[in-house]
Amino acid sequence: MPDPLTVVGIGADGWPGLSLAARQTITTAEVLLGSTRQLALIPADPTECPDPHSLPAKGVDGVASGEQVRVAWSSPLSESLPGLLATHRGRRICVLASGDPTFHGIGTTLTRLLGAEAVRVIPHPSSVSLACARLGWPQDQVQVVSLVGHPLELVQPHIQPGRRLVILSWGAQTPAEVAELLVSRGYGGSAFAVLEQLGSAAERVRSTRADKWDHEVDALNVIGVECRADLGVELLSTTPGLPDSAYESDGQLTKREVRAVTMSRLAPVPGQLLWDVGGGAGSIAIEWLRHHPSCRAVAIEQDPDRIKRLERNAVTLGVAVRTVVGSAPAALEGLERPDAVFVGGGATVPGVIETCWDALRPGGRLVVNGVTLETEAVIARWYAELGGDLVRLAVQRASAVGTMTGWRPAMPVTIWSLTK
Repeated sequence: MPDPLTVVGIGADGWPGLSLAARQTITTAEVLLGSTRQLALIPADPTECPDPHSLPAKGVDGVASGEQVRVAWSSPLSESLPGLLATHRGRRICVLASGDPTFHGIGTTLTRLLGAEAVRVIPHPSSVSLACARLGWPQDQVQVVSLVGHPLELVQPHIQPGRRLVILSWGAQTPAEVAELLVSRGYGGSAFAVLEQLGSAAERVRSTRADKWDHEVDALNVIGVECRADLGVELLSTTPGLPDSAYESDGQLTKREVRAVTMSRLAPVPGQLLWDVGGGAGSIAIEWLRHHPSCRAVAIEQDPDRIKRLERNAVTLGVAVRTVVGSAPAALEGLERPDAVFVGGGATVPGVIETCWDALRPGGRLVVNGVTLETEAVIARWYAELGGDLVRLAVQRASAVGTMTGWRPAMPVTIWSLTK
């Protein structure tokens, strides 16, 4: 059996901070892969080090520097990686990674690609553990958000009063972008720390408030935020039932109270996939995704303008929803089987409910909402055939009646739900 590919975590302190096992692995590798920055941290000849007993001698197990092939990653890495591994198959390969390779790192990617038995990982303290050590924060009580290759909006759901965030930056511009986002959300008073070159001789930590941040920083940085809301800021919780005002819509929006009940029936589970059929403003798909970062959702909507509005809502509220322009049931063909389906529009179209029910995985949840007599008739027929839970929800809101206050009823909504 060939030697497993080894992934070695390396910190900003480079070679001096590596363990004996990590140094031996690098020295004996025939092929060394990593970013240009990481490769520059390794001496041209690793066997020439201050501690000659820490490494195997050349000619025994070691590889002379002239024989070791060093390859810098090309971008995008996901496309070049399989080819690189195929080119050097059969040779002793060592991959350099930042910090802990299995924490938002390439170690996870390689394990998924090659299998756990084919990958050996030698971790180094992650930038998160170093940041928490510097800030005095319990590592198990922080929310980690990676912006490496991801949009800034992913931070949005985690901006909550009192929440501590450790944000992995994607360059020197990220701290200013995060600070600006916090200010725009009404969290300008949040404690804001930027930690540069953690673990190296050039390490620097600077702390201020988000609305006072105005510094140029090293590209290798991590951000620590302790969220503090300004007075009167509206809370955008991850609990289902965001205010209707959180969404841009043309009126095609599942209203707040109905949305909360609907989400309770859909019962989001981390990692599961939702179909939002008749997506409208996208409120159901978005609140499904806000439940947990690993949740996934596909919104199917026939109106291209609504799709654009839905996508803007998703960006604003910090989630990534896949959209499909088209009419169900035809637009559902070829989609990954869902764990839950919400039909908020189009239930009266022949084949929509049948297609959704057939596509559901075992244990999956189907929820259909209706406000018209025609949709209620379809729901009643299916309820008689399959059973489930049938609820009619009527909401009234207080509003002015002259100089007094009275109740104004919204249209009642029928909610049919069942588990496969």
